[in-house]
This record gives sequence, C-alpha cells and structure tokens, in this order.
Amino acid sequence: MTVSDLFDMGRAQHNQPLAAALRPQSLNDIIGQDALTAEDSVLRRRIAANQLGSIVLYGPPGVGKTSIARAVGQMLNKEFRQLHATRAGVKDIRQLADEARIRPLLIFVDEVHRFSATQADDLLAICEEGTADFIGATTQNPYTSLPKALVSRSTILKLEPISLDDMLTVVQRGLAHLTKLGIKVTLSDAHKRVIAGRSGGDARSALTTLESLAVGHAEGAEVTITGEMIEEVYNAAPVNHDRSGDQHYDIISAFIKSMRGGEPEAVLYWLARLIHGGEDPRFIARRIMIQASEDVGLADNTALQTAVAAAQAVEMIGYPEARIILAHAALHVARAPKSGSANHGISAALTAVTNEPPLPVPMHLRDAHYQGAEALGHGGYRSPHKDPRGWVEQEYAPGMEPGRFYQSEARDAPTFEKRADEYWERVTGRPVPKRFGP
Repeated sequence: MTVSDLFDMGRAQHNQPLAAALRPQSLNDIIGQDALTAEDSVLRRRIAANQLGSIVLYGPPGVGKTSIARAVGQMLNKEFRQLHATRAGVKDIRQLADEARIRPLLIFVDEVHRFSATQADDLLAICEEGTADFIGATTQNPYTSLPKALVSRSTILKLEPISLDDMLTVVQRGLAHLTKLGIKVTLSDAHKRVIAGRSGGDARSALTTLESLAVGHAEGAEVTITGEMIEEVYNAAPVNHDRSGDQHYDIISAFIKSMRGGEPEAVLYWLARLIHGGEDPRFIARRIMIQASEDVGLADNTALQTAVAAAQAVEMIGYPEARIILAHAALHVARAPKSGSANHGISAALTAVTNEPPLPVPMHLRDAHYQGAEALGHGGYRSPHKDPRGWVEQEYAPGMEPGRFYQSEARDAPTFEKRADEYWERVTGRPVPKRFGP
C-alpha cells in the first residue's frame, strides 16, 4: 500500500491519529533517512537477499524507527510482531519462537535498551537459528546501553533527525491527508516552517501538532491557523528533551566545546537548548565553573570568579532571570583567552603519583615547628620573602625536571600566564617550559 492509498482511505481513518494514518508502508515512503533507505544500502541489500538477521535502529524519537521496521516486514512478506522490552518476558519470546517455526516472522522490540541480558540471549538464539528476523529500536547509544552480546551480533544503523526541508514535506503530507478527510486547513508558508522547525526533527511531533490545530472541526470545515493558535499548542506540549539520555550528553558536550572554542553564537544557542529543555540551572553553572579552570585557567583567573558567582546567584534567583546570569558566565569563559596548563599539569602529576615510587620530602621542607625537629635533621628552609627578588634557589621536589608537569600555555595575548612567564624568566634567568612553540 502506498501513501496515496492511505490518503484515499478518507473517512474510515477519521478517528485514527494523523501520525498513524501516514505511517509509511515501504522504504520508498520514508522521509529523511536517505542513506539508510538508498538502493545500495545495507538494509536494502539484506531485504533483497531475504537475509535480514539482527538489526538495531538507533536514533531520536519520531524519525521513523518503527515505520522502517514495519515497512521491512511488509517488503519481506513477514508477519510483524512487536514486543516492548519492559513488558515482554522470556516466555513471550519463546512463544514467538514457536510461532516463527510455523510462519515467517519479523520480531520488533521497541526500547530494546531496556532488555535484560537474559531476554537478549533468548532472542538472539532465535535469530541465530534463522527462526525469525529481528529489529530493535533505541534512542540510547547502543554501544553503551545494550547487552554486549546483542551489539556484537547485530548491525547497528543510525538514524538522524529529519531536516527542515524534509519536515516541511511531512507537514504538507499531513495537510493533504486532512483535506482528504474533509477538513481544509489553511497554513501559511511561514507557519509551516514554524511547525517544521519546532518539531526538533521529530515527524510524529509535527503531525501531532498539526492534528491538535485541526482537532474539533467538523467535516467540511475550513480552518485558518494563526500564530496564536500555534503558540497555544506548543505552550501545552511537553518539551522534547531527555535529561538522562543521549540528547542530554550531546547538547552539554556541544555547549562545553563551544565555550572552549570561543564561539559565542554557538554557546548561546546550546545554552538556550539546555534552558528550554528544563535543565537545572545549578547543573549548567557547575559545568561553567569546571570549564573556567579546565579551559581558561591561568589565562584569565577572573573567569573562575565569574563562574562561582554565577553558581551562587542561580541558587538564589532561579529561572527565568537565571538565564542571564548563566549567559554572562558562559560568555566570559567563551571569550576569555584559553590555557589548559592547570588541567594538563594536575593530570600528569596524578599519573606520576599513581604509577611511580613516592618522592621523599626534602629535609629542609619538612615540618620543623616542634621541639626536636632540628635533632631529626629538619631545617634549612630559606624563605623567598627574605630575598629581594622574592625567590631563592632551592630544591622543592628531588630530581623533578622543569616542565615534567607544568608547561605554560601562554600565547601572544597579555594574559596572567603570559605576564607570569615573563616575570619568572626575569627573576630566575631560566626559560619557563612551554607546551606550544619553541
């Protein structure tokens, strides 16, 4: 059955959700996954050879994972059996195995990342025997969330969010289907782009929004969609942001790397995504504090002060005003010159402490404030405060070569680290070890 056939079903589908009514019936109907559905793709070749085996579809919600699985079942002429990982037991899987010995089956498991190792082993046994084909769908990174046995025996196919242009095609299909049902919806090109853009690459979300705008109107009605109507629907809709899944980690990663890269536009965009998604402002502030030392460090010591002040401020203020404070701190980190010398230095020192014999504390650095310390040989420390230069030549870590841990990352900008390098080179007469340059 083609998409045009779906449109012709008309009134019989009037009560069917729009997203379900427009579910693709073959890979040719899939929108926005061109690499996966191309004629020479792995999936197409396996279908042509009638050797699907075990497939895991990995991608965000609403990009077509279930639709692809159903379309593959139809193309293979196999009956589609759907399991949900949180509700299906080993008994259910074994019943499907018995059924598969009688008729060709395609077993589809939604949220397959919730499968236990035992469930996965039973299902894999069916697939390896060739009793049935299997497709799993997950929004979580399969390499970290699925049982290793399932990953090693499956082909992982990644789906991407649907592009804006493809989302516009989805919206247009939805409008055409509503027209077939006798509801004429007038939607300007600008408002189509709003729905397509705010869907976040989720076709189901776009169609659900369109359905919400048209719901309640009788057959033969003409509906003109306004901006106010669209805002009302989105204000009532849940925000599409998973604070414990891949989206959380990917967006915070983009935010951090944009601060490190000094890109203010990207910093504000990813920060806005986090805020709009309902991230705890204290969590965002903690990440900014970390980056203030990890990425800016000695290049601008005031960045950490700003980040700490921001963390304290959001504790007292909260949203919506906290967004301004977070933006202030994030932009300070982004626009500041960068130095990773503190991060690299302590990491190298901890590696040495973990893997090498401990250095003895030199006698002149040991505690000498108590009676009897001199008899133990503790003493001989010379205070830099008593030298006009503010520095004296003495050993602080026996055998430690300069630059073993600390290497300056000062560049041409007149940063604190650059000024400090120049000061210590002038006082000691020795070059400061550099991480970059000659």
